[in-house]
Amino acid sequence: MFKDITLGQYFPVDSPVHRLDPRTKLVLLIMYIIAVFIVKDICVFGLVLAFMLFMTIMSRVPLSYVTKAIKPMKWLLPIMFLLNLFMIKTGTPLFTWKFISITSGGVRQALFIVLRLIALVTGASLLTLTTTPVSLTEGLERLLSPLKAIKFPVHELAMMMTIALRFIPTLLEEADKIMKAQLARGADLESGSIFRRAKAMLPILIPLFVNSFRRAEELALAMESRCYHGGEGRTRLKVLKFQLNDLWALLIMSAFFAAVVLIQHFLPIDSMLTAALKRILKLG
Repeated sequence: MFKDITLGQYFPVDSPVHRLDPRTKLVLLIMYIIAVFIVKDICVFGLVLAFMLFMTIMSRVPLSYVTKAIKPMKWLLPIMFLLNLFMIKTGTPLFTWKFISITSGGVRQALFIVLRLIALVTGASLLTLTTTPVSLTEGLERLLSPLKAIKFPVHELAMMMTIALRFIPTLLEEADKIMKAQLARGADLESGSIFRRAKAMLPILIPLFVNSFRRAEELALAMESRCYHGGEGRTRLKVLKFQLNDLWALLIMSAFFAAVVLIQHFLPIDSMLTAALKRILKLG
């Protein structure tokens, strides 16, 4: 179960995406997230998913490895779909039975919620799969460096985020070991009601939290023993430099973003398809 979570893991392979500057990849991710949220047509959203597929192919990360990030959401996605399907009452009524009603707006909203969650999770996973935690820290710190003028703790924020991402795979591996140890002792984690299964998770969660606090304390002691005092006066072994590949990546992403915006505002594909379908039905 825990092995399906790929957020925070790094997949070591030589690819054009891996060689990009971490600042470039963070900017690409921000633009991608904006594109995911501004899209309002299902057909245009296919363009967003096609771009994510293109980036996955360019990264040389197995597609099955990227889609693993969706597996932990196998319960969340149906729940979000059903909630939006039955709670949204806008649009044309499609089905009505007693107090239950399904509208075209509900179906549309439910599809968009599911697609957006999938797109966001796969995009974030691809970033961590192609960027080491150290590079991610440096890239995030350099992007936020203008905030140092207002005394914002940029280095500390970047360090905290990177440590959190770094320890996700470690904690998941530890949780898997604890679960296997409890199963070997005869623990039943899958049968019974949802409340019984939640109660059965306590012998797993308590040791996991204890080990997490122990690891945090050990990490703090290790940083103090090495005289760590934040980003002031720190030097870097590898200095980040923009290259030609970063420029090409930004140009491609800008072209994709512009295409999404233009198609979204000047070419309403969904409306055109709906009108075409109505004409076909009238001719029939």
